[in-house]
Amino acid sequence: MLKKRDFHECHQLFDLMTHPEVFPFVRQKAYSYDEFVFMTKQTIEAEERGELISRTILDEWGAPIGTINLFDIEENAGFLGTWLGKPYHGMGYNKLAKDAFFNELFYEMGIETIFMRIRKENIRSQKAAEKLPYIIKANETRKSVYDQLNANGDIYNLYEIPKDLYTLEVLRNGSAVQDASHLMEA
Repeated sequence: MLKKRDFHECHQLFDLMTHPEVFPFVRQKAYSYDEFVFMTKQTIEAEERGELISRTILDEWGAPIGTINLFDIEENAGFLGTWLGKPYHGMGYNKLAKDAFFNELFYEMGIETIFMRIRKENIRSQKAAEKLPYIIKANETRKSVYDQLNANGDIYNLYEIPKDLYTLEVLRNGSAVQDASHLMEA
């Protein structure tokens, strides 16, 4: 389902990323294949330095279909960023990827908090996020992070997934990540 990033999947991922319904929601945009390869190299190096964690999302046949990332890691916290290729939307891969990634982050990598920023105009994504039992709207409780996100205007709401709330949900239900396929900017 998830694997460390490498250069072998660059062609497939670049083709999927550039779809007009996917590209606007990708944090690390590449406008050419060569730029995508260069950014993949930078991503791999940044992970080696502990600045981010990046995985390729695979389908059941091992084909790359998107990426899931934790960016801007500081003090055991970082920002979630994920995208799936358009042909894979609505098929449950988002849930599976988040399950696997959150488990790796919280229980293997020592991450304590996952942040999500969602554009205030993206009501659909906000409603999907707010349905998750382990997520907290953190505009007030993490005011300094919220202010930093919105330094150039009132653009984002801030959400927080703390390890303890996630763990409680896993213990209750065996799996915490509900169908959050609408979290395109997460």
